[in-house]
Parts: sequence; C-alpha cells; structure tokens
Amino acid sequence: MEETSTHPSKTLATFAAQLQFDSIPESVMRRAEDLLLDWFGSALAGKIGRPVQTIASFARQMGPADGPCEILISRTSSTPLFAAMVNAASSHFAEQDDVHNGSVFHPAAVVFPAALAVAQAIGASGRELLTASVAGYEVGIRVGEFLGRSHYRIFHTTGTAGTIAAAAAVGRLLKLSPEQMLHAFGSAGTQAAGLWEFLRDAADSKQLHTAKAAADGLMSAYLAQEGFTGAQRILEGAQGMAAGMSTDADPARLTDRLGQRWTLAETSFKFHASCRHTHPAADALLQVISEHHLRPEQIGRVTAHVHQGAIDVLGPVVDPQTVHQAKFSMGTVLGLIGQFHSAGMKEFDQSFNDIGIRAFRDKVKMVLDQEVDQAYPARWIGKVTVETVDGQRYEGRVDEPKGDPGNTLSREELEQKALRLAEFSQSASEAEMRAAFERLWNIARAERVGRLLP
Repeated sequence: MEETSTHPSKTLATFAAQLQFDSIPESVMRRAEDLLLDWFGSALAGKIGRPVQTIASFARQMGPADGPCEILISRTSSTPLFAAMVNAASSHFAEQDDVHNGSVFHPAAVVFPAALAVAQAIGASGRELLTASVAGYEVGIRVGEFLGRSHYRIFHTTGTAGTIAAAAAVGRLLKLSPEQMLHAFGSAGTQAAGLWEFLRDAADSKQLHTAKAAADGLMSAYLAQEGFTGAQRILEGAQGMAAGMSTDADPARLTDRLGQRWTLAETSFKFHASCRHTHPAADALLQVISEHHLRPEQIGRVTAHVHQGAIDVLGPVVDPQTVHQAKFSMGTVLGLIGQFHSAGMKEFDQSFNDIGIRAFRDKVKMVLDQEVDQAYPARWIGKVTVETVDGQRYEGRVDEPKGDPGNTLSREELEQKALRLAEFSQSASEAEMRAAFERLWNIARAERVGRLLP
C-alpha cells in the first residue's frame, strides 16, 4: 500500500507487466472484443483521409515494402513500427473511434494499432493480444484521469496518455518485467505530445498525434526490452509529465482500484461521426425535434448547455473550412441533426458546408452550464434549449448519450456501424467485413493473430 502511494508509476507498470488473461473478468474480455471490432471499422474509414494517406506515403518511403504486420487501408504490410503508425493515423480520422469519458481519452486509436502490429510480428495468440490491449486501456485511461482537466485544455490527451498506453500494450506482448515496463513508461512519457492549436487552422496534426503515440509507445517497449532505461517517475516526478502538463494532477488516479475497477468497461462507443463533445447536445436536440416534429426552418435559436471542455475544444472552430474541422463545430453538427436527424460520414461529406447548414450553425450558441460542468468528465450530460420562430420554447436533456455504457451499442449495431464505415470509405466489401467479424468475435480462440483482411 505504501509503494502504491509513493511510487504510483512503478505500481502501474507492475500491474501492466503482470496482468494475466485469467485475472480479467469475462465481461471485460467481451467488451474488449467489442472495442476491437469497433476500432477495426474506424481504422478502415481513415482510408479516405488525405492526412492519413500522407502518413502512409511517409511509411512507404521510410519502411520496407513488406513485413509481418498488416496496414489495413492499403492491404499491404510492413514492420510493426510503420504498421502501427499508419493504422493509428487512420483510426482517428473519421471521429468514430471510442472514448473514455472520465479521462477524455480515445484508447482504441493508440492501443489496438500497436498491439495488433506486434502480435502479428511475434506470432502472439488472440488471448495475448486481448490481455495486452486491456493493459493498454487500463494504463492509458488512468494516466488521462491523473493528468486532469487542466491538461486537456491545452494537450490532446490521446497523444500524451496514448503514448504510455501503447507502451503498456506492447510491453505486455513482449513480456517485459515490471522493471522493464517502468523504463518503457519513462521513454514513452518523455516523448508524449499533442497540442490542440491545430484546430484553429484545420491542420492535419490530429492524425500525427495518434500515429506518433502508437509508434513511440511501441518503440519505448522494444527499447526497454534491450535494456534502454527511462525515467522512473515520468508521471508524478518533479520534472515529469504532470509537472509540465497539468495543474490539477491527482496521483491517486494512477492506481485507483487496480485489478478491481476495469476502466475498459467504462469506455463509450461513438455514434455520431464528430467530436465527442458535440454528442450530448446532438442527442438532446434530436430528442426535441423528434418529440415536437420540428423542421430546421421552424427553429430560431438553439442553446447548447455544455461543460468547459466543450468550449475549450469546440469554441475556436467558428467557420469550418474542411469536413474534419466541421466535426469540431457544434453549430454544424446540430445543423446536420436538424436537417437529417443524423451526423454521419455521408452527411458531413455531402452537406457540412451547405447554405442551410451554415444558416443553422449561426443559430447555435454554447453556454457554460454549472450542472453539466460539475458532472464532467465522469458524466457527459446533454442539455439544449430550442426556441422556435413562432415563440415556442423546448428543453431537451440526455443523461447518457448513445454509445455510453448505460446506453451502449449492441454487437449487431457495432457490425452495422463498421459496415457503413467500410462502404463509405470503399475499404472493404461486405463479404470481407463479415469474414473479419467472424475472426474478431473469435479472436480469443486464435493460436496466432493473423491478418484481418485478405
């Protein structure tokens, strides 16, 4: 108990290194399978992204033309490093990858690309892949919670905590000792980065954040295996991540009920193809327009009652110039909900800049709501006030957005979501996807993790 409080980095590293398949509850394993399939769909959807293609081009120039690890969007293969890099970049493009509310962290986009690449490279079993992935989730989520709200205001937590998460997953696959895992954390943490400033310019950095987090975490684990040392207190030390990246870090969050509280099971699926901060308001608006049969032209004003994190991330996007930037525009997302009752890939691609959507965007404002802000990030409450042009006023409220653990997606819904993403990106046929689903649902029985696509 004393070491848990005095050296939480070591405690967390020991947990990741020693985690066993049989110690993970079956319900958590089934959820891990759900998250893996959901990630697979998001990774394929990234094929259409120009930033993803640029990173893939870089990998082709720098890496070998062949290797043991699958690059999903191109059906090619490479080394673990470059496969993890490209698959991580593609995972985070469509804004459909999972999210853990309390840490405001997208684990799948950094954990699964690194874990899958290494599992394919070393011939690991499906059980080993799942165990390593759980380790990555449990570590990354706790690091995100530890760094706190002040961190997220400036730093993209998926890029920072994600580097440690990837190191944990890969380190578990490589069977690092607790001491080696701690060194891997040190090397990963000193490389952790990712700043939100890119949103103001519609820059491509978000894909770089996940690509580098997965690749750097992977590299850190491999280096540790060879005896490379890293800082022993990279998280909580006097010049560690919290010291440089947070003003409200809470070291107790790093070891919160390790082995008892399974944070992976708290992770949410994303229903809308947009920044998660827009989802609660989108669901609340959909509730209002469905109940009162409102058309866009009947709506005069929409007030989204939000937490401060939504204002910090979405506030800078006032005139979105690209599809990806539009996914961080509350007005655009609510405009698509108002017009189509959906904010999916097709709606963004075809209509984000339509005159009607732009007009609706101008009707939307965000205001800080104390109830919503105090509940965040543990709960993401959706509240909207809708005022009609003829003077009616309606309130909408959603306590658990679609995709949250209490309002989750079924396996059939997850398959349908993945099929839509593959169809939109033209990355795989329905038959290929169905065959991949069969492999993924039975991954725990696989003696070796093979390719997911032919």
